[in-house]
Amino acid sequence: MSSIINQAYPPQAGLIEENLLALSQLEEFVDALTPEQYRHNFGHDGRHTLGKHIRHIIDHYNALLSSLDDAVIDYEDRHRDERLEQWPQQAAHRLIEIKAALTALVGHCPTDCLSLNYPLGDAVQVLDTSLARELAFLTSHTIHHMAILGLLAEQLGVTLPEAFGVHPSTLRHWQRDISRPVVAWSA
Repeated sequence: MSSIINQAYPPQAGLIEENLLALSQLEEFVDALTPEQYRHNFGHDGRHTLGKHIRHIIDHYNALLSSLDDAVIDYEDRHRDERLEQWPQQAAHRLIEIKAALTALVGHCPTDCLSLNYPLGDAVQVLDTSLARELAFLTSHTIHHMAILGLLAEQLGVTLPEAFGVHPSTLRHWQRDISRPVVAWSA
């Protein structure tokens, strides 16, 4: 990791940087896929595609970013734009927009409390949360889906860097183990 963390920025800056790293890896992955690979059906019922997982990741970032004005996050109330699961260039473009929106938060991150609507049965429980907590969640959520994407991509013969779909905590552990070099992406 590089750059945006310093004492002039709020603690969310490091969390934003982790998300930017994951989204950059995801963007490079999407850019390398053909539309056929992106839409290829996996599983016995053909429900899984790379595009559906990527759209799902994007939906969660959209939900967070669109909720910052009213301070109520609802990950269940997602737009689910099917173009993002069908067309890799649409998804790559949206990933670039999300990275720009996250970068714009550095230096003036909202520190007020946020609320998270969490459905439980027929009711919705409202949980107190913060931008920092939700950024930590999005890193883990994104990396989780990237690990699944990696498994699916291997079935298509797509070669990925060793660090793709690996949580930042594991990358830090690997970096402490000097006998294990880590390559983020190889051309």
